[in-house]
Amino acid sequence: MRTTTFGSQGPEVGAIGLGCMGMTWAYDLRNRDDEASVRVIRQALDLGVTLIDTADIYGPYDNEEVVGAALAGPYRERAFLATKVGLVPGTEGKRADNDGRPEHVRRAIDESLRRLGTDHVDLYQLHRVDPEVPIEETWGALAEAVQAGKARRIGLSEVTVEQIERAQAVHPVASVQNELSLWTRDSLAEVLPYTEARGIAFLPFSPLGRGFLTGGISSIEELPEDDFRRSLPRFQQDALKANLALVAKVQEVAARVGVTPAQVALAWVLAQGRYVLPIPGTRTPRYLVDNAAAVDVVLSAADLAELDALPAPTGDRY
Repeated sequence: MRTTTFGSQGPEVGAIGLGCMGMTWAYDLRNRDDEASVRVIRQALDLGVTLIDTADIYGPYDNEEVVGAALAGPYRERAFLATKVGLVPGTEGKRADNDGRPEHVRRAIDESLRRLGTDHVDLYQLHRVDPEVPIEETWGALAEAVQAGKARRIGLSEVTVEQIERAQAVHPVASVQNELSLWTRDSLAEVLPYTEARGIAFLPFSPLGRGFLTGGISSIEELPEDDFRRSLPRFQQDALKANLALVAKVQEVAARVGVTPAQVALAWVLAQGRYVLPIPGTRTPRYLVDNAAAVDVVLSAADLAELDALPAPTGDRY
């Protein structure tokens, strides 16, 4: 796989990463297969997909254990390992609650390292900013993990420019992980230009629109009963039908270029900036291979303009 640098100052990594959330959380849990997920993560490394992204909340907790099993022994040194802190199992029917207290961060990094079976992570990320805790305090605790050698660098997730600036005043921000895809383009307005100008890595999560942009979902009824997407506005039946027009355009471009819709969607994301490093998730070997090959897809200026002109999706993100 083609490689890139992790931001302007970071090490060399594969130009596409692997998001591991769906292996144990949110999507079709009836078909969960940890041994298969271990094989997919190792296959990713063989393909040059070196950024492996997880979080303590995924599962919760057992996603890190699956990733740790996959990276045992010689595999660990081949991976750029990223995890997150700042969300905890939810109360009152919520999937997750915020917890950005410094004491939680200090405890959580040790627990993550234990589950991952390593003495450090390459990237430790604040999953969400806790509105009840000043970001400077939370970020300072993440910076302590760097100073202690438990994390090589730290990043933010789902943040605004103002929040990045406040964190940057405490300790360098190595990366920002916000959602970015052909149907979620909010970060193009301010956050991505800000990170690009400062050499901060930008890690788009859900670059395939939670699988929708691949063309594999035409009805909410196709989603398993326990699938998180059933609760999302864009996947409700009327919105989903309207959003199929976006997929049709992606499929049209894909047919013209001679690649898959997923590869078109990823190639568009890759074209958004020098330091953009998407992390599509999958637990299926053939989709992993398909996603990895997107780094070699060349979209013309006309192709990109056609995709840029797509209308906004129907329905909110959450």
